[in-house]
Amino acid sequence: MSNLDMTEAVKMLAIEKGISVDALLQVLVEALASAYKKRPGAADEVIVEINPDNLDMRFTAYDLDDDGNWINERDDTPKKEELGRIAAVTFRQVMSQRIREAERDRKFEEYANREGDIVTGIIQQIDKRYTLLDLG
Repeated sequence: MSNLDMTEAVKMLAIEKGISVDALLQVLVEALASAYKKRPGAADEVIVEINPDNLDMRFTAYDLDDDGNWINERDDTPKKEELGRIAAVTFRQVMSQRIREAERDRKFEEYANREGDIVTGIIQQIDKRYTLLDLG
């Protein structure tokens, strides 16, 4: 898949999930950093940067000294085939989790300013602590 296709896929996913492209790119950065850390021989810390125009990625890796300070900065951008299966699974899990969190935050913000308003909904589930409504 080319970077142009990836850019379009990111935009389509952002629209589908109702979150901003910037928020989705931040999710992508977090997922890539988590996947990188699962890689054999990975540095102690990594900063992932993504160019929003063409989705070019750069991984800046740092080792830590005994005091926790960053030392030995280097470009450690892996090739796709170098990440491996475990990193791919980690990437998928982190992406899914962060997208769900972003969707939940968006939905909360949508209804947070309606506190105190009377709304119509269908009861989906009743529990001791809460009632789940479908607001449409």
